[in-house]
Amino acid sequence: MQNNKQRFGIVLGRRAGAVTAGVALALLIAGGEAAGVVARNSATVMSQEKEVTTTQSKFYCNTKALTPEERGRHKQLTEKLMAARKEIVGTPRGYEFQFSPESVSLAELSAWVAAESKCCPFFDFHIDVEREGKLLCLRLTGEEGIKAFIRAEFGVEK
Repeated sequence: MQNNKQRFGIVLGRRAGAVTAGVALALLIAGGEAAGVVARNSATVMSQEKEVTTTQSKFYCNTKALTPEERGRHKQLTEKLMAARKEIVGTPRGYEFQFSPESVSLAELSAWVAAESKCCPFFDFHIDVEREGKLLCLRLTGEEGIKAFIRAEFGVEK
């Protein structure tokens, strides 16, 4: 009987480890604030994420605002937009991201804004078509402190 209990304890230990790993992975995939919780448990990551942590007290993404399907599509669009940025221009209240219409369509930019405005309603969004349609601009602005949040979330260097 003792031997069975020991084996049962080992099985439970392995299952608990798998469940813990699964929960951590789910939190990591969920992104946003949930990922921040996982990240804050690591001392090395915590020091690197100091700016994100301080800005998240005022600005935070509502990861439940999008369905899993919407979140997946939004992630794809975010990656595409981040890779396609031609230039980033600082403005007094935020940043402007410039794109070539050959690499990002106005429809894709609009779809990204529609989804982002659900999970991050604290942003003010501005889409401009300039230079006779040869330049698409997305300006993100907001309240005091938004620039630090944008830098952290969108990989903008100071």
